[in-house]
Amino acid sequence: MEIIVIEDEIRIREGLTKLIGKIDPTYQVVGEAENGLEGIRLIREKKPQVIITDIRMPDLDGLDMIKILRNENNQIKVILLSAYSDFAYAQEAIKLGVCEYLLKPISVNEVTKALKNAERLIQERKKEKDSLIELKSLENIFYGILYSGLEVSEELCSFLQYQYQIDPDKKFILIPVYLGELYESNHKRMERGLVAALLEKGFQTYVILALPQSSSLLLILYGCENFSQIERWFQNRVVAGLEQLHSFHACFGWIEVTGVLNIKENLLMLQKHMDWNLVLGSEIMVSYPKIKQIQTVLLSYPIYIETSMREALCTMDSGLVHKIMLDFILYFKSGAVYSPREVKESFIRFLWSIINVIKEIDYETFCNIEQQKLLEQVMSAVTYQELECFMECFMDLITRLHGGDMKNQSLITQRVKSLIHEFYNQGITLDEIADKLQRTPEYLGSQFHKETGMTYSIYLRDYRILKAKELLIGTRLKSYEVASQVGYNDPKYFAKVFKRVTGDQPVDYRKNHK
Repeated sequence: MEIIVIEDEIRIREGLTKLIGKIDPTYQVVGEAENGLEGIRLIREKKPQVIITDIRMPDLDGLDMIKILRNENNQIKVILLSAYSDFAYAQEAIKLGVCEYLLKPISVNEVTKALKNAERLIQERKKEKDSLIELKSLENIFYGILYSGLEVSEELCSFLQYQYQIDPDKKFILIPVYLGELYESNHKRMERGLVAALLEKGFQTYVILALPQSSSLLLILYGCENFSQIERWFQNRVVAGLEQLHSFHACFGWIEVTGVLNIKENLLMLQKHMDWNLVLGSEIMVSYPKIKQIQTVLLSYPIYIETSMREALCTMDSGLVHKIMLDFILYFKSGAVYSPREVKESFIRFLWSIINVIKEIDYETFCNIEQQKLLEQVMSAVTYQELECFMECFMDLITRLHGGDMKNQSLITQRVKSLIHEFYNQGITLDEIADKLQRTPEYLGSQFHKETGMTYSIYLRDYRILKAKELLIGTRLKSYEVASQVGYNDPKYFAKVFKRVTGDQPVDYRKNHK
C-alpha cells in the first residue's frame, strides 16, 4: 500500500514515515510534503492509495487540499490529523469522506488501526471493481453508471470500445418509458414491443434497462446517425404504434447525450421534465430540450369551482362533491397547453381549500389527512391520469370519513363538534365556541341538542372519555397523566366521571382491555 505523509512539523512527519514501515513491510511511503500545495503536486504525480495529512498547514490546509482532490473525483483514502478537538473540523472531514480522524498526540496503536482500516476499505473497493469486471454486460455497465456509482474511468471507456465497439465520446439517445403503477404488470410486454419495433427498423445497437425504482424502462440507442430522422420515426411509429396496437398507456421521453460520462446527469434532467405528459398526453414524446420551446397558455385558476366545492362539503352531499371534483378535473382538459407546474399548483391549491374546510367542520377527519404525503403525490405525478386517480381516492376518503351522521347536521353543528374535537383537552366552553362562531350560547346549545340529541356538556364529556380510553389502552401513561391530557385537572374528579360513563375505574378499564 503506497502512502504519502503531508505534515508541516518535520519531527512528526519523519516519525510517521519511520513508523509506517515498521507497522507493515508492505506499507511504503512514496512521498512527503510540508504543506497542501506540495501535497497536491505529489499526489497527482505518485497516485498513492492513502494520504496522512495534518489539517493546519501553511499555503494550503489539509481540508482545502482534500476538497480539491474530491473535486477532481480523486477518492483516495485520507487519514486526517488534528491538534484541535473541534466539532466543525470533524463534521467537515465526514462530509469529505475522510476514513480516519486522529487527534494529536497520536499513538502507535491509533496509527496502526487507521492504516489497517484504510487497507480494508481499499480491498473492499477492489473487490467491488473486480466483481463489476466479471459482470460487465452492457446492461450492468449502464445500470452501474446510473445507479451504482460506477466510475466512468479510462479503463471502462477502453472496455466499451474494445468489447462493444462503443465510442464513449459519441452521442447516445436516452428514451425513458414511464409506466407508473402499471409497471409490474406491463413492463415485460412493453419491452417485447420495443424490441419488435427496433428489429423491424433494423436496429442492433441498443440496450433496455428495467428501472423499477422509477416505474420505468430505459432504452439506450448508440452508434446512430440522423438523429432527427430516428426521433420522427420513434414518435410516429413506436410511440403511436404501441399505444394503438397494444393499448399501452406509457409516457416516452427523448434526450440526446454526448459522451457516456454525461448519461446520468442528462437522464435526471429529462426525468424532471417528464411531467409535461400532464398537458401533452401520452401520445406525444417529451423531447428535451425541444420541450422548453413550447408556448403555454397562462392558467386562470377556477375559483368558482373551489367555491362550489367548499359549499358542497358543508352540506356533505357526496354526489355533488364528486360532480364538482369532476368539473375541476375536466377544467384542465380544454385543449389549452398549460405549464405542468401551474397545473400541479392548481391541484395543490384546490386540495388545501378542501382541507381547510374539513378542519373547520370535522377536526377528526382533518387529523387523518396526511398533508405532506398529499403534497408529494401531486408534485411527483407524471401523467394526468395519476392526478385524476389521486383526487378521486382523496375525495372517497373525505366522504367516507366525513359521512354518516354529519350529512343530517347543519354546518353550525358540524363546526361546534370540530372545535370540541380540536380543543377538548383545554376545557373549551360553549361560551368560548359561541364567541368564535359569533352566535349566542343559547342558540348554539339549542341547535346542538336538537341535531345530536345530546347537550353540549354531555358531548364534550363523552368525547373526553373516549380519548381517555384510547390513552389508557394505547399508552403507558399514569391515570393522572391521562386525566391531564384530556382536560381534567383533578385526577379524582376524572376517575369519578370515567366510572360514571364506563362503569369502571380507569385502572380497571386498562386491565380489562389491555
